[in-house]
Amino acid sequence: MEKVYYATHVASALTLLAYLVRDILWLRTLTIFACIAGIVFNYFIAAHPLWPVINWNLVFIAINVVQIVIIIRERGGVSFTEEEKELYQTLFKNFAPFEFMKLLRLGKWQDAKVGQLLAVQNQKLDNILLIYNGMVNVESGGEQIAQLQDGSLVGEMSYANDGLASATVRVVRPTRYMSWPKAELRHLLRRNPNMKYAMEKVFTDDLVKKLTPRSLKETWTS
Repeated sequence: MEKVYYATHVASALTLLAYLVRDILWLRTLTIFACIAGIVFNYFIAAHPLWPVINWNLVFIAINVVQIVIIIRERGGVSFTEEEKELYQTLFKNFAPFEFMKLLRLGKWQDAKVGQLLAVQNQKLDNILLIYNGMVNVESGGEQIAQLQDGSLVGEMSYANDGLASATVRVVRPTRYMSWPKAELRHLLRRNPNMKYAMEKVFTDDLVKKLTPRSLKETWTS
């Protein structure tokens, strides 16, 4: 009876740990150990081997082993350009490398000339932008209220509330930026909870940076 007690708690504890971890690799690894504990219990400790349960656990183990191999291959095959590496090390370090690669694949590098508008106040903005190198003015009611440079997001507030752009963003120095379609970004983050948490951290850090009172003009959110 004591063996049954301990075996049950070991399997349950491993399953609980699998639900608590955020990293999908750890989740699948702990799930395998939980399945192994379940097999041991249902074969050696139960009154007689419960083959349907054992066989299902073997199926779950096989599925998770295959997925672990896929994840390891994805993570091991990641390489960044110098621009991408700089972004990863400065703004996106909360992402796993393979997660950041997924984000990069969804985005598009673009270059903007002086005078080009990246957003227009009270108009729909389909993309969220990240300034990699350059400078833009933020204007509201025809007046400049802020100036954004490298590492700043444009459109994160309209992304969060699915609304219109709250300001006009005008390029004042040749600017290179990354652009992500909002609808596709939402879909990607919904399918990848770890990435969703990491992206929320990027949004929060950007907001804090914009609200830091180094000057009145920096108090702005797009």
